[in-house]
Amino acid sequence: MSAFTVGDAAPSVGLPDTDGRTHAIDPSAAPATVVVFTCNHCPYALAWHDRLAAVARDYRERGVRAYAINSNDAERYPRDSYEAMQQRVCADGGWPMPYLHDESQDVARAFGARVTPDVFVLDRDGRVVYRGAPDPDYGDPALDAQWLRAALDDTLAGRPVGRAETEPVGCSVKWKAG
Repeated sequence: MSAFTVGDAAPSVGLPDTDGRTHAIDPSAAPATVVVFTCNHCPYALAWHDRLAAVARDYRERGVRAYAINSNDAERYPRDSYEAMQQRVCADGGWPMPYLHDESQDVARAFGARVTPDVFVLDRDGRVVYRGAPDPDYGDPALDAQWLRAALDDTLAGRPVGRAETEPVGCSVKWKAG
């Protein structure tokens, strides 16, 4: 498994969303792109969900694209199945970003995703400029994804990201056996 670090180039990939439409994650099409590996069952991912959704909404007008990706093994974790993803999006109704299904786990492996959530910010050149957690404490909504927001603000202003890497915190990605 590779692991992107700050400065590495991310691949352009395509994955289906909960409506079956394929979305190309093409960093050159936006001034910044957020890629979040997440899932339906992890308490960390669920705790940060509203903050990550708010970032996607708040930065959309500035051209930022955001994608949530579920790469977990749905056979061992049925709450992370494609059908469960569809139900979650329909029940929530407020998903401001495509929720993509990485059934093969190839995209998670390519990024070196370790936990849910694992957040990556890519610049227009497709380089990783931030990797880590949304903010320092999943249990404190008042922190409002401050690390992610700061990374986006720096990227959009053309500055190097001040805090380019933090330790992602969450449940491990549920890899398929074999």
